[in-house]
Amino acid sequence: MSSPTEPAHELPRPWRLERSERGEHLTVGRVRFDHVENPRTGEVLRRTVLEMRDWVNVVALTPENRLVVVRQFRFGVGRVIVEIPGGVIDVGEAPIDAARRELREECGYTSDAWVSLGAVEPNPAFQDNLCHHFLARDATRTHGQELDEGEDIVVEELELADVRDRIRSGELRHALVLTALQRVLDLRTPQQE
Repeated sequence: MSSPTEPAHELPRPWRLERSERGEHLTVGRVRFDHVENPRTGEVLRRTVLEMRDWVNVVALTPENRLVVVRQFRFGVGRVIVEIPGGVIDVGEAPIDAARRELREECGYTSDAWVSLGAVEPNPAFQDNLCHHFLARDATRTHGQELDEGEDIVVEELELADVRDRIRSGELRHALVLTALQRVLDLRTPQQE
C-alpha cells in the first residue's frame, strides 16, 4: 500500500500484439518477431521471442541420498559444467515421461518414486517455454547411457553437503539446476546461516 505522499502505482498493462513474423528455425527452437504496442507510449516496437519446446530437469537421489549429476560441455559459456539430468520434452510426450526418459538416457538411472516439483519460466523476457522440475527418489543405475549424437556426458554422484559447497563456490550455478535443487534441498546461502 502506498503512503499518502507517494503516488499510487497501477499494474503494468499487457502490450497489444499488432502482428508477428516468423523467423529462422534454429536447433533449439524458432525465432518469432512480435510487433507490440507499448501501452504507456503508444509506440510499436519489434520484440524477439524464441518459441521453444518445454524442458525437464531431474533431481535424482540415490537410496544413499546422493545426488546424480552430469558433466557436459555447454556452448554458451564455452566450458564443461556440472548439472542435473534434463532435456527437451518430445512432441506429444508428457513431462513426467520426458523426465524418466532423460534420466535413463543421460545417466542409465531409473526410479519408481517420482514427485513433480512444479515448473519455472526459464527466461520469460524472450522465451515462451517452461522447465518442469521432478524429484526421482531411490534412483539406481540399471543400464548404460543412451546418448544422442549431440551429447558427451559424464555421470557422477555427489554427497549433498558437497552440492551445497559447489553452489557456494560458484562451480554449480546453472539457474535452472539451482531452482530445481532449491525445491528439494535446504540451500541457504552462507549469509543466511
